[in-house]
Amino acid sequence: MYDRIKGFRDFYPGEMGARREMFDTLEATARQYGFREVGTPALERTQMYVDKSGEEIVEELYAFEDQGGREVALTPELTPTVARMVVAKQQELSKPIKWFSTRPFWRYEEPQQGRFREFYQTNVDIFGSSDPAADAEVLSYAADALTGLGLTSDDFEFRVSHRDILGGLLEAFDADVDTAAAIRAVDKSAKVEDEEYYGLLSDAGLSYAQAEEFDDLLDTPEDDLDELVAFAGTERVEDAVTNLQNVLEATAEFGAREYCDLSLRTARGLDYYTGVVFECFDSTGEVKRSVFGGGRYDDLIESFGGQPTPAVGVAPGAAPLSLLCQRAGVWPEESATTDYYVLQVGDTRDVAAEITRELRGEGHVVETDVAGRSFGAQLDYADSINAETVVIVGEQDLADGNVTVKDMDSGDQTQVPVEEFPPEDAPRPTYEDFE
Repeated sequence: MYDRIKGFRDFYPGEMGARREMFDTLEATARQYGFREVGTPALERTQMYVDKSGEEIVEELYAFEDQGGREVALTPELTPTVARMVVAKQQELSKPIKWFSTRPFWRYEEPQQGRFREFYQTNVDIFGSSDPAADAEVLSYAADALTGLGLTSDDFEFRVSHRDILGGLLEAFDADVDTAAAIRAVDKSAKVEDEEYYGLLSDAGLSYAQAEEFDDLLDTPEDDLDELVAFAGTERVEDAVTNLQNVLEATAEFGAREYCDLSLRTARGLDYYTGVVFECFDSTGEVKRSVFGGGRYDDLIESFGGQPTPAVGVAPGAAPLSLLCQRAGVWPEESATTDYYVLQVGDTRDVAAEITRELRGEGHVVETDVAGRSFGAQLDYADSINAETVVIVGEQDLADGNVTVKDMDSGDQTQVPVEEFPPEDAPRPTYEDFE
């Protein structure tokens, strides 16, 4: 007996069916917005992640040397891959480039609620537009995808911030601040005690008093953002505040404003984020961690050797999003559903097969016996797969020119001439059509 590897999961048909409904909604919404699906490899060169994040990132990867002597890693995220793809064909691609994909990723980290070593995400990205409308469209896509799953504004919220506001405020202090480290500390602020949080800010170069002052600034309400401009006295913060305000105004035009709240403590830990960033949270707080996040990464394409190309994206993750849907009571039912079971009694396989083909040709989910089972065993199986209608093809019925149509919920059944089933005028014939 082999044990499953820690941090990896099996999905049996019921749960997989529910997950498929979730992914179908995420992907259908992306298509409605004009995003085009791309496919990406499971392996990339390890150096791509080292160049982006430093040598320490290797400890978080499934990295190894392949048989050709290449240092490779299972992809831990999509953004570097799609950046590489954009650079490879940048001159051929029409701007803006709007891509999406759903696929697994791998990180060697400790599993916890909503986080596994193998995880699935639907990534949605726009390349080639710095307009606030692009940020707003990504936020609007995310809102429409979640409401398409049955969630409402009572269930989730987008906490929106701007990296240049954080960076500009940190630069305003009379200190030698490691801005990237300080922003990573902000990203951890909700997950650690105040003492540890202030310690991280101190390690980044702020004194304890400066750390407290900086943290107080992060409580500035949306109506008073001009106070941050006055405090910093720099164009960087002024431009960032204006950009953030413009993005929030654009979300109103896109119909997503009600889901967006200002939260300057939202920082996103990855260093490649450059502008507006956001995270989705359970409004009730029952799902403790961020459901997913996104933001702008305008410098990444250029850092990969391409022309300067602004970019913004979001990546709903399957595991935390399923927790939110379950908490809100909108997770699809984890059970198999079947439109028809064509039951065979005696030597009737040829007729049963013909009926099965016709029903499948109409787009229905249809099963029939492939194991030579008895009448009772077939009926039990039809019940176990939640068949709505059973079509009984028996030797005696066929001798009389009939088949039997049975409703599985009520148990009612009736005979129908075999030549009239399935009827042309009933797209999904059930017992009620023949009462």
